[in-house]
Amino acid sequence: MMADMARAGAAVVALASGALLLGGRRDSVQASITVPAPAVGATLSTASRDETIVFAGGCFWGIQAVFEHVRGVKSAVSGYAGGTVASPSYEDVSSGSTGHAESVQVVFDASQVSLGKLLEIFFSVAHDPTQKNRQGPDVGTQYRSAVFYITQEQRQVTEAYIKQLTDAKTFPRPIVTQVASLRAFYPAESYHQHYAMMHPDSPYIYTYDLPKVAALKERFASVYREEISSK
Repeated sequence: MMADMARAGAAVVALASGALLLGGRRDSVQASITVPAPAVGATLSTASRDETIVFAGGCFWGIQAVFEHVRGVKSAVSGYAGGTVASPSYEDVSSGSTGHAESVQVVFDASQVSLGKLLEIFFSVAHDPTQKNRQGPDVGTQYRSAVFYITQEQRQVTEAYIKQLTDAKTFPRPIVTQVASLRAFYPAESYHQHYAMMHPDSPYIYTYDLPKVAALKERFASVYREEISSK
């Protein structure tokens, strides 16, 4: 598809120009930032309890790749959220006209990993929350930073962490992450699922997504796992 080709093409051009080093380029500001542990929402549940939340932060390939390597995450599914069109296709969303963002639905066991920890990962290694309507080479509202919550508790925890990051001046630029109630989530086409892990030699994946997984392993070793869910 043209959008996929454009992603791969952007990586190839960058590699050819010498702009990318060591297998991937993270935004230089983002790569040097360490976010604080969340003050709210970091406590594990005393009993096994599944929760679902949806994250958006650029191409869903990379977001899915990060979260499916987190211990306690039972499934991470690429899809579309935040728009007004029912059951959109990849082509529909890529046009930027549906209002959807490329997103990942994360189902996690709250007794193994907290929402606070997932937010800490999301705001550090998964994407740059200060880029508005883009991530790296991908530009458009479909690549916006967003957290789509299901419960009011999730909203409160998310907003509290964004305020914590803002008050601490963690980033040199304002956080632009949208926090919105999840109206609907539509799983993406099957060929998008686990795309990064299935295509590690893709120039786009090698350049933009595998470095995120490597950063997860380095910074969050206590919750990192090599194996991924097949869901």
